[in-house]
Amino acid sequence: MHIWNNFQDWGGQADLDYTAYLQRLEAYNHNFIRMWTWEHAPVPPQQGQWPDAPSRYERSGPEGDFSGQPRFDLTKLNQEYFDRLRSRVQAAQNRGIYVSVMLFQGGSIEAKGEPVNPWVGHPFNVKNNVNGIDGDLNHDGEGKEVHTLKIPAVTRVQEAYVRKVIDTLNDLDNVLYEISNESHRDSQDWQYHIIQYIKQYEAGKAKQHPVGMTVEYPYGDNADLLASPADWVSPNEWAIPGRQDLESTYKVDPPPTDGRKVILADTDHLWGLGGNPEWVWKSFTRGYQPIFMDLDEPRFVKHLKPENRETWEATRRAMGQTLALARRIPLQTMLPATEIASSGYCLTNRESSYVVYLPVDYYGSGRRTVAGKVLRFLFRKEMIKKIVSVDLSAATGSFLVEWFNVGTGEAVPVGTTTGGNVQHFAAPFLGDAVLYLTAGK
Repeated sequence: MHIWNNFQDWGGQADLDYTAYLQRLEAYNHNFIRMWTWEHAPVPPQQGQWPDAPSRYERSGPEGDFSGQPRFDLTKLNQEYFDRLRSRVQAAQNRGIYVSVMLFQGGSIEAKGEPVNPWVGHPFNVKNNVNGIDGDLNHDGEGKEVHTLKIPAVTRVQEAYVRKVIDTLNDLDNVLYEISNESHRDSQDWQYHIIQYIKQYEAGKAKQHPVGMTVEYPYGDNADLLASPADWVSPNEWAIPGRQDLESTYKVDPPPTDGRKVILADTDHLWGLGGNPEWVWKSFTRGYQPIFMDLDEPRFVKHLKPENRETWEATRRAMGQTLALARRIPLQTMLPATEIASSGYCLTNRESSYVVYLPVDYYGSGRRTVAGKVLRFLFRKEMIKKIVSVDLSAATGSFLVEWFNVGTGEAVPVGTTTGGNVQHFAAPFLGDAVLYLTAGK
């Protein structure tokens, strides 16, 4: 689970206890975070509500930026920023946690409909730097041009920053790179350029790390992600181009991954703030790596309704459950196969391992049909069991059968079965269920 202030301090607020944050991740059995960065200094009236330190550039110029402080010198990178970056990534590595290092921030260059314009506090605003660099070519009061290739001087400064980040982290094994969080639609070529720049610069170094691209905002097109040179991507909710209905979203029924990209399904880009255990397990059994944007700040959490708090707690647990199972199975050999299981959610190598998910509303029949409604009623009255069929025709020998209760976290071994044909399995409990079949020894 990742949170907005897991790298920079929020002015006017107590600094994050980063060690306690990592311990919380461990307690939920999570092993991945996005490490957020913000390019701008907070502007009134949101000072104290957004991260403001450390900045990536030194304030070594004369006074006179938007807030009366010394201006930024874009040729002088702030070593405090990079020391903290290394320290926090290394601390995560010591606990077995991967870190996606966010390099740029789309929410720092334009208002995106919000009442406060962050561009006022951006180092590339000509009023805020001593270098004469103006990131607002069309003088519309925003800096969208900064996340394009329209200003070579800006691109050179950005590349110097990227090199410094890579030099700081290259020897660490738990690093991924993310170009930018929610940059605008016209940032595509710039993001492609930075992806290639990272790959070229790391090619001559000891280690090379995966580079990712997250969906543009607003109106991002997931096709831009799939066509990119990125190693991994994070889409918005619209799974099928041209179909903007609930049944075609990554939130409700994520389509099986096809191997073109590693896909990190992030609640940040699907809901903004949201998620549920069913989505976690659906994503996992369809070949995704689900990740969760949390609200670890009391001032945010207090605004959540009690039922939402319960759902988020269950979602955190489900994330840890999928990781625990992933460590038990030969995940590198397994692919999603919707046709193998009647529930439609199956991850398998068709030989030794099958993971089948049964959502809470799955009863072996269409949920909108009369038969489905009858089965739902009978199931809730515990008059019948939730049954799933699994095609084991491609497998031979015996399999150990285990059920996992998503709600309670309890694993229930129930004996063995054999390969060679279609087998039927009844869940021994109510609620979301996961069936795990593994070749017996």
